[in-house]
Amino acid sequence: MSPTSPEIRRVRHPLKMRELTVKRLALTSPRLLRVTLTGDLSDFVSASFDDHVKLFFPAPGESRPRLPKVTEQGIAFDPSLPRPPSRDYTPRRYDRDANELDIEFVLHGEGPAVSWARGAAVGDVLGLGGPRGSAILPEGQDWYLLLGDETALPAIARRLEEAAPGERIVAIIEVDSADARFAISTRAEARLTWLQRDAGDGGLPEAVERLTLPEGDGFAWAAGEYASIRKVRQRLIDVHGMDRQRIKASSYWKQGEVASHETLSD
Repeated sequence: MSPTSPEIRRVRHPLKMRELTVKRLALTSPRLLRVTLTGDLSDFVSASFDDHVKLFFPAPGESRPRLPKVTEQGIAFDPSLPRPPSRDYTPRRYDRDANELDIEFVLHGEGPAVSWARGAAVGDVLGLGGPRGSAILPEGQDWYLLLGDETALPAIARRLEEAAPGERIVAIIEVDSADARFAISTRAEARLTWLQRDAGDGGLPEAVERLTLPEGDGFAWAAGEYASIRKVRQRLIDVHGMDRQRIKASSYWKQGEVASHETLSD
């Protein structure tokens, strides 16, 4: 069996700011709220399951977000006003024909995004910027490994739902409890494992250590809390001998910090 290329293909997109309106609200699970947005989406592009957009929320007491302007030098905020609250999110589903974009919010903890989501109603307005680009995972791998916590759930669910028939995917998702779980449809040959903290299932690093990987050339994708994903990445390398080029690991959040997001490497 000849080795498959592990190269990630990166695509840039024109940056645009949009004002969108809430069209529908639905609970995917008791912990996950799906918000369907509509509005200026005709040229929206999301080429990878783990793309991220910047959501801008109205400041307290205001009904609309204060969006920055896109200039040749980058993003410019009005210096006379406080910057609007913002957070990064994964585009869960985009339907060009219906002019709809779904974003899923984890209803846990505090912060401007969670506060907004808990009080969201049809007709509310959000700002959105991006995605600036897409990092497309290498195609044609013998298998894919997807690892993440609640913050990675929208990306993992999207990847499973968009998978080609017959793709081999192993997915492990760490959540607080059973009420964070929901059914995910896929055409892939998928093995999905849920880890529940309240059931003492252990975390992602321990699950990776116990894991038996499929044969052949694979690619691992992992996202979640910084310290946990660092351990996951290192155990894929140390325990399973995976090539660093065959791992994409990202920190979606960090204990004790606000709005942390970074790609992890050596």
